[in-house]
Amino acid sequence: MTRIYVTGAAGFIGYHLCDLLLSQGATVHGFDGMTPYYDPALKEARLALLTGRPGFSFTRGMLEDTDLVLSDIRAFAPDIIVHLAAQAGVRYSLEAPRSYISANIDGLFNVLDAAREVKPRHLMLASTSSVYGANRDMPYRETDKADAQVSLYAATKKAGEAISHAWADLYGLPTTCFRFFTVYGPWGRPDMAPHLFTSAILEGRPIQLFGGGEMFRDFTYVTDLVRGIAALIPVAPERGQPVEGDSLSPVAPWRVVNIGNGEKVALARFIAAIERATGTPAIRKLREMQKGDVRATWADTGLLGRLTGFRPETGIDEGIERFVAWYRDYYRI
Repeated sequence: MTRIYVTGAAGFIGYHLCDLLLSQGATVHGFDGMTPYYDPALKEARLALLTGRPGFSFTRGMLEDTDLVLSDIRAFAPDIIVHLAAQAGVRYSLEAPRSYISANIDGLFNVLDAAREVKPRHLMLASTSSVYGANRDMPYRETDKADAQVSLYAATKKAGEAISHAWADLYGLPTTCFRFFTVYGPWGRPDMAPHLFTSAILEGRPIQLFGGGEMFRDFTYVTDLVRGIAALIPVAPERGQPVEGDSLSPVAPWRVVNIGNGEKVALARFIAAIERATGTPAIRKLREMQKGDVRATWADTGLLGRLTGFRPETGIDEGIERFVAWYRDYYRI
């Protein structure tokens, strides 16, 4: 059985990925700090669904704990490492900037250094569409220049890509960085728009529309996202083996891959989907753009398709309907 080590296993994406990998017969070891960035009860509930399943084990700890990360990865001896754990959120990076340096730089380095020792077949690292920053040409392609980040969160993730490239070159570690676009679905984070909007609409509160509501996102359903990650597991980068339009490094076994839905969706359409799913009209309150945010994201997912044959397929209406059904069930509404 393939042995896969997943950091951030009790997180939104981590939970769904572990669930998928276990269903595919993998042996999975999760690692998570269960930090209080948002309600830890939601993380505990996700973890409870994984605990006790055949092939799953778990360590509770912080990425910044160098000795723990190294000993845990060394003891499990993974074939694959999927590093998802991070301090997330564009807006929170204005409030607690040091936590991003600690988790996204120091924590990442601990995982990289452990990988240097255990030498997995494939090291896979979560990045973000936010690294495209102020780029205006869309859809975003992995080969686009991405040197104008507009939030500390994005800057730390771009730095992580650069550090992992150096590690891949120095130690021959096949490494894939996947850039996530706006992810939503059951068990989603409470600080993200689907959760915030659904909560406000069902409770009769106004929803806050930043940028006057004139925003677009590439909304990616979480099941599609983790299927994309799983499809990339056997596709470890090799020096000198590019495909068409590849982001493969010219010197290292390293590449970046977008995982998005491949569709630019207006915020108004997204809200309308929630209104239909809840059966309740939204009360809108327009606000100015927040620092560090961008007006639009949109992924070119062609490289993902060429590498794996997989393309995301869940439309916004179907995805939102599933999310709202989960929300009502979880919060007993």
